[in-house]
Amino acid sequence: MKSTKNSISDIALDRRRPNISFEFFPPKNDEMEARLWNAILELKNLTPNFVSVTYGAGGSTRERTHHTIKKIIDETRLKPAAHLTCIAASKDEIQQVIENYWQIGVRHIVALRGDMNASSPNYQLHPDGYKYASELVAAIRKTAGMDFEISVAGYPEKHPDALNLDEDIDNLKRKIDAGANRIITQFFFNTDAFLRFVDKCLDRGIKVPIIPGILPVSNVKQTRHFAKMCGATIPKWMDKIFEDLGEKQEARQIVAGIVACEIARVLYDRGVNDFHFYTLNRCELTSAICHVLGVR
Repeated sequence: MKSTKNSISDIALDRRRPNISFEFFPPKNDEMEARLWNAILELKNLTPNFVSVTYGAGGSTRERTHHTIKKIIDETRLKPAAHLTCIAASKDEIQQVIENYWQIGVRHIVALRGDMNASSPNYQLHPDGYKYASELVAAIRKTAGMDFEISVAGYPEKHPDALNLDEDIDNLKRKIDAGANRIITQFFFNTDAFLRFVDKCLDRGIKVPIIPGILPVSNVKQTRHFAKMCGATIPKWMDKIFEDLGEKQEARQIVAGIVACEIARVLYDRGVNDFHFYTLNRCELTSAICHVLGVR
């Protein structure tokens, strides 16, 4: 490990350049489309290793996801990582998506079980579908003539459906054993939780890269909702700061940038060299944090 640094400025002066990647979601209308492409065009200049595009609950954004990915391939030099969820779809439907991805130039899939749309809380698994993300990973890996890179999700504070973190890591190990190349974690605000998670993964024999997911908080209410869904903890001190700021949006942005930079600094000091940013289709905070990390 490198010697401990004392400030954000030490990162900027360090010659070690981290690897970065960004997540976007497919837009619902023309205004959101414009915002998405403003973010993509701004962030592409930071030369990310890849950019991922999400796949809505229950596959609800399938067509918009494909459209966004195709446009990224056609109009930029970025390498897209297409999300794919297996819930609510048959094995044949999943296979068609896999083959379509390959045909349009996708070579990296983020394989997820996925969640059903909130409007269908009492969903049933598809009778001819995959039950777990590990089964989806195996299906992608076994597709003849299509050597995809495969990323899967990890949960530093455990998946909400898991009984405990050890059980969740056992499930994660099954995804790696099925053929996944990389773990991208859900966002978190407790760096100790991430570092303990990495240690537990290593103890279970998981040797693939584990990339921390960083969420710059641009919308506090939305972040609280996301955190509840994915099992992430918002520290009381952080919640209190944003609550005290009320509707002071500019001040909130400054605090959000400081918090995300501090998370990155601590992990950077511990030797982490890969960061995945949940951009929410906005570029300002993510761009600023990358610059602090020495990515220009």
